[in-house]
Amino acid sequence: MVSGSPTDVVRVPRIVIAAAASGHGKTTVATGLLAALTARGMTAAGFKVGPDYIDPTYHSLACGRPGRNLDPSLVGEDLVAPLFAHGAAGAQVAVVEGVMGLYDGRSGEGDFGSTAHVARLLDAPVVFVVDATGQGRSVAALLHGFRSFGSARLAGVVLNRVGSDRHEQILREACEEVGTPVLGVLRRAGAVAVPSRHLGLVPAAERSGAAVDAVAAMGALVEDGVDLGEVLAVAHSAPPLAVTPWSAADAVRAGTDEPAAPDEAVGDRPVIAVAGGPAFTFGYAEQAELLRAAGAEVVHVDPLRAEALPRGTAGLVVGGGFPEVYGDELAANKPLRDAVRELAAAGAPVAAECAGLLWLARSLDGREMCGVLDAEAVMTERLTLGYRDAVAVSGSVLADAGTRVTGHEFHRTAVTPAAGPSPAWAWRGQPAEGFVQGGVHASYLHLHWAGQPGFARRMVRAACA
Repeated sequence: MVSGSPTDVVRVPRIVIAAAASGHGKTTVATGLLAALTARGMTAAGFKVGPDYIDPTYHSLACGRPGRNLDPSLVGEDLVAPLFAHGAAGAQVAVVEGVMGLYDGRSGEGDFGSTAHVARLLDAPVVFVVDATGQGRSVAALLHGFRSFGSARLAGVVLNRVGSDRHEQILREACEEVGTPVLGVLRRAGAVAVPSRHLGLVPAAERSGAAVDAVAAMGALVEDGVDLGEVLAVAHSAPPLAVTPWSAADAVRAGTDEPAAPDEAVGDRPVIAVAGGPAFTFGYAEQAELLRAAGAEVVHVDPLRAEALPRGTAGLVVGGGFPEVYGDELAANKPLRDAVRELAAAGAPVAAECAGLLWLARSLDGREMCGVLDAEAVMTERLTLGYRDAVAVSGSVLADAGTRVTGHEFHRTAVTPAAGPSPAWAWRGQPAEGFVQGGVHASYLHLHWAGQPGFARRMVRAACA
């Protein structure tokens, strides 16, 4: 929910970075722009279209503020512009990295949820990244096709992975044929490569100094090869947005007569621990903002290092990540595993999704985990990926039975059994999955709480009980 007048005007220069497909250089250009603009003393804000948790970690590293997601499927299209305005508050320019190809939306729903869809919702110009490997004059046909196919406003192109001066000349001439300004030319550069593994790029939080170096290399590449003045001119061509920025406080008050928090004094606010660190890097910034607005003191805990939960912990949130990569370290941290099991046994609210589900299981690939759930988790060869329109099977600390949500699955693991006696969610064509027991809600489904702010209100209420 947003507050105030719908005629509020938000003036944020902005661009959307798009491409013909994944792997063409969107992350390099978006992250490099954020780093280069920040190095010039500008305050920049980074966003990612879709549910991806990893690219925003590089955006955050590049510009020094939280990278955020804009996903019409997870939060509804009416919230995209308000969430953008919230995340871009105080920024001089915003860079929105697209997802997949420009017009690739949710399966079966046209371009809904696509980069083009979000660009329309933000009334933002598009900078198109072309992987020029093996391309010549035919790049003109590519650009003509993308410009004429849909409603996206292609304001210019960045030619990526250009091999030589002659190659650049051919490409520039082709772009001129179809009237598309060339905003930048990036030569092939290995230093900007970001390592990948079974679920995509390695999150910046896991790479420490190497991630810093990679972001710096992206910034240098863009600084050297892109006309930042022209890019800023394109960003300034975006008209003002008639939208009121999203507010966590207003969202948690929506539909209730309750105050946003039980008391302003921190001592009266229940402590909710949120797992983080290299093993649990997947999370949306709005979740902690909603919990605070609902009355919680949010304290982050790294399960690889902390041997105890934060003092006074009355609830726990464990998002996604890569516990399978850090299984030995998580198994070795018996004091924290015991503390989590005791917290759950006491009936405290515990919300876990995907990686959190694995950590709460009895074991992960034979390594002992928290043992909150009577289930075993293993890595598999099969990638499970996609949006899910789900309904709550059992009432829980998050939702009443029958609550409908849209979430996202993204994993290469399996849990046996897939559901407990009281499952969490069910969706068309699949058996019910997840676990609701006591105050625990654990599932594979990733959720964006901005689309369901009542989750935070219920979680904090349960922590106060």
